[in-house]
Amino acid sequence: MVFDLIAWILSFFILLAVMALVLYQIMCFLDLEIDYINPYELATKINNITLPEFITQGALCFLHLVARHWIMYIHRRHLVYATEVFSELSREKKQRIFKLVYLAVLLFFSLFWTTVEPYKFV
Repeated sequence: MVFDLIAWILSFFILLAVMALVLYQIMCFLDLEIDYINPYELATKINNITLPEFITQGALCFLHLVARHWIMYIHRRHLVYATEVFSELSREKKQRIFKLVYLAVLLFFSLFWTTVEPYKFV
């Protein structure tokens, strides 16, 4: 019980840190848009923040993994029950379509960057 409370508090502050890093990046892009900084300054600022952002996101994912905060799985929402399938049909279809679209977009981007990135500097 105490571990869960500590894990949720930590995840809250880590999530705030990730949001702050992303907000900082958005502010940098807005500064570039209004010509307050030049593209080289923007690139330097964004590149310096990218690694801490990924580390913070990784820490958040690891914390949720260790704390076993898999809300969907704790409440057994990942299962389909034969007695309730018709009442949940619309939601389940929408959920599967969303997963399919997400995976298709992910596949497209991974294939795109796999084929485009090697020829970037040629």
